[in-house]
Amino acid sequence: MTTVHRLSRRDARRIAIRAQLLDKSRPTDMLKTIRHLTMVQVDGTSAVAPSADLVLWSRIGSSYSPAALRTALEKHAVVDLRGMLRPSEDIALYRADMAQWPGTGELRNYKNAQRYWVQANDACRRDILRRLRPSGPLTARGVPDTCVKPWASSGWNNNKNVTMLLDFMVVRGEVAGAGREGRERLWDLAERIYADDPVVPVEKAAHKRNEKRLRALGIARARGPECPIEPGEVGDVGEPAVVDGVAGEWRVDPKQLGLPFAGRAALLSPLDRLLYERHRMVELFEFEYALEMYKPAPLRRWGYYALPILYGDRLVGKLDAAFNRKTRVLRVNAVHEDEPFTKAMATAVDAEIADLAKWLKAEFS
Repeated sequence: MTTVHRLSRRDARRIAIRAQLLDKSRPTDMLKTIRHLTMVQVDGTSAVAPSADLVLWSRIGSSYSPAALRTALEKHAVVDLRGMLRPSEDIALYRADMAQWPGTGELRNYKNAQRYWVQANDACRRDILRRLRPSGPLTARGVPDTCVKPWASSGWNNNKNVTMLLDFMVVRGEVAGAGREGRERLWDLAERIYADDPVVPVEKAAHKRNEKRLRALGIARARGPECPIEPGEVGDVGEPAVVDGVAGEWRVDPKQLGLPFAGRAALLSPLDRLLYERHRMVELFEFEYALEMYKPAPLRRWGYYALPILYGDRLVGKLDAAFNRKTRVLRVNAVHEDEPFTKAMATAVDAEIADLAKWLKAEFS
């Protein structure tokens, strides 16, 4: 009979924090950190710093160098797969799915629509591959739009034909992200970016991805909403658990059970994996948060790009700050306390803000 572990919310939070390398025992090696986390999300917004850099700084501290991440990308030790920076060896876990795109068996309507759209624009797809082979990395602007069927969308992707086709060529395993030229993404042939590792069969790869995801999250749901790029679910890996006060069953990494916990303060990117899945954040941390950069300024409660504040095993507030790269000033607009900080909490949070300024080589006010 399978044992179902019974956890308090505090137990679950501590497992999640420790698994995300946000406890007192800081990692020191950037590549090892990315390998453990399995992925770090890319985002162009840098009100304080780019999200990927914030995620790594919040673990490693001010000794983390963004230049080291750029070098790892240039050497393809780290690879950008659909906006997620992953260790190059993990790409083998996605290649079988790429070869089967858009999937097997009965497909959902949107999957069929995507397949038909790519087929309709096959001449443009082939033209992109012909241009990349001798030229090397190109931006989407460097590729003529010869699509015969425009991409129709009610959102901001409407008629962005080359960009959408390149995205589908990524999930087909034909092209890959090759860095950036300013704010624009560069694309190259996948064979020049991805390691030539043996492709892992579909079912084995899915199981391995679930194992890695649970190791990085510590505790997660077996099933969750569809999220093709990086789901929060982990299938049947790990062991079953229930969390007091939270409905439903979880899966927990048994290696995280019964370990001691020593917390610390940390300032997190709004896209940090600890809280990116907002439903899980509310269930385990009972924390209210929303990224407000898309809201009109008068409607913001915490700021344009507020950084959630972790202290010990709780998310306790938000830091409203902005970094001016011209003046090298980190401006602290507000520290929003979900509940009044103790002297120890305030001191620890102030120390993290000072470390953030040190890392940014900034003065702060």
